[in-house]
Amino acid sequence: MAVDTLVAPAITEPVATVADKSSRAELSNAGLDDLMIWRLSVDQYHAMAMAGILTEDDPVELLEGLLVNKMTKNPPHSTATRLTAKALAGIIPPGWFVDTQEPITLIDSEPEPDIIVIQGDMRTYQDRHPGPQDVGIVVEVADATLRSDQTSKKRIYARAGVPVYWIVNLVEKHIEVYTNPAGGASNPNYQTHQDYGMEDDLPVIIDAQEIGRLAVRELLP
Repeated sequence: MAVDTLVAPAITEPVATVADKSSRAELSNAGLDDLMIWRLSVDQYHAMAMAGILTEDDPVELLEGLLVNKMTKNPPHSTATRLTAKALAGIIPPGWFVDTQEPITLIDSEPEPDIIVIQGDMRTYQDRHPGPQDVGIVVEVADATLRSDQTSKKRIYARAGVPVYWIVNLVEKHIEVYTNPAGGASNPNYQTHQDYGMEDDLPVIIDAQEIGRLAVRELLP
């Protein structure tokens, strides 16, 4: 479709009028609370991509209605991503597959997690990205992004009802596991949090069933 034949939906609401308290606090901490910053819907984000305004080469993702830069990956980050993805691919049951750094479509966000365990097969998603109902596990590998992975990303995944969220914490050399999302749209969080260190075996839970365990030391660079 030619760019000049597609018009993205109008952006009508500034963040200042629609952001929740957590988002306002983050904007304030970033020194942006006095600026007019506009929120995008997922449909508007998709329309910008369809029009060629955003391309696959643009290092951004949509988080809580805001276009956010994705951090450049360093070698330890890339190594942890490969190790974890390979280990998960070797243990997940039939009817699931592992993908890396691809979008999932949520209510107000379209993050691109480092690793996702998705129901179906690769041909299932020819016409759409996976949604939260399709996701078994989301994994973020965290070094420079640790704070946002522990706050905004955790909030986004809990709000969407993603059942299991892992943070491969390269700073503190452990893996954080969050389960049992609760709190709805107003106060989303995970009710259960457990850290697994270098000497631990990490349970892999899909559809509320433990399907096996992975040695944490095998997943960290």
